[in-house]
Amino acid sequence: MIFSGSAVAIVTPFDKNNEVDYFELKNLIEFQIANGTKAIVVLGTTGESSTITNKERVKIIKFAACVVDKRVPLIVGTGSNSTATAIINSKTAEELGADALLIVTPYYNKCNQNGLFLHYKAIAESVNIPIIIYNVPARTGVNVSPETVFKLSKITNIIGIKEASGNLLQVEKIINLVDDNFFVYSGDDGLTLPIIAMGGKGVISVTANVYPNEVSNLCEYALTNDYYNARKLAIFLSKINKTLFLDVNPICVKYYLNQIGFKVGKPRLPLIEPQSEIKKQIREVVKFYEN
Repeated sequence: MIFSGSAVAIVTPFDKNNEVDYFELKNLIEFQIANGTKAIVVLGTTGESSTITNKERVKIIKFAACVVDKRVPLIVGTGSNSTATAIINSKTAEELGADALLIVTPYYNKCNQNGLFLHYKAIAESVNIPIIIYNVPARTGVNVSPETVFKLSKITNIIGIKEASGNLLQVEKIINLVDDNFFVYSGDDGLTLPIIAMGGKGVISVTANVYPNEVSNLCEYALTNDYYNARKLAIFLSKINKTLFLDVNPICVKYYLNQIGFKVGKPRLPLIEPQSEIKKQIREVVKFYEN
């Protein structure tokens, strides 16, 4: 198992010139590790991987690997809608020190289930480190069926799935199909508790960017069957979870981080800062939780 508990899908901070701010990225990583986060995920959706250049990608992975220094696993997003590109990204990440890969389903192409299987199989055969499938059909337009997940789970280095379909019946079916050595992680902060209760092993979290200790503790309570304390934390975090998705991720989480003292800058175009009404709602939530 690469990790159990809370992994953060960390934002990529940008400076005033819209360049990657490595000083602030180090601050974010140290904040996460100090507050119980069990793995760092760079270059995922929250890390704005779609607007990161190839040169930046290499530098971010190298830098993150150096800062993390094996204290927790470093997981790198290497997905693409081109299998060949995903293989190149994955090999590069492995060479630069990634401990595992998070690979989103191909987007826009809308391949069928056999295409999905062959896509992941080809990537898995090209690297020697573990792979976590990332299923987020609301963004990609394609859903990995439980049956396809089961087939993929038989490939040695495909060890888990980040399930962000929002479909608990699908998650339950996956957990019932796969063996104990294949791990299901929540890809939706609001569903972390029920997914762990069904047999999941944790979450790859957006909310952990702002409240890493609380998300980590929620997972630990749930994983040790302390559902009384897990429910208390789930209720505590519920309003934050909703607030961070008032607009497309990572628009709100970046604004929230800026409000609590980090300097992560604005999202890159075509994403923009939240509209004024959403900014106001975020500030009200920050004021409530930070006071």
